[in-house]
Amino acid sequence: MILVVTYSRAARQALRNACRAHEDAVVRRFGRVALLEATAFGAFLGLRLRERHGGDVQLERTTPLNEFEDAFADAREAAVAYEDRESPSTPYAKFAAGRDLPSKERLREQEL
Repeated sequence: MILVVTYSRAARQALRNACRAHEDAVVRRFGRVALLEATAFGAFLGLRLRERHGGDVQLERTTPLNEFEDAFADAREAAVAYEDRESPSTPYAKFAAGRDLPSKERLREQEL
């Protein structure tokens, strides 16, 4: 997918117009941000906005997150355990201490 982020009022308006005119190329829209399909036409729309509005438009190529890949196993297990905790106000660092869960520091340092 192609992530389009706008930083000015004019760029947001142009993104809104492009999304309305080409709904078939839009995966999802979030106000000043849109995900376009990873097609040449999606790239065309994003690049056209970038050409018109310069630095007020940021484009990124993205891939959907597959949470079940091995690279995410530690983070997934930690998230499941943390969301299942008894006290919702317990911070993660305190929750993970003494458990077989990665520390917050280890999660931050681990490249995916």
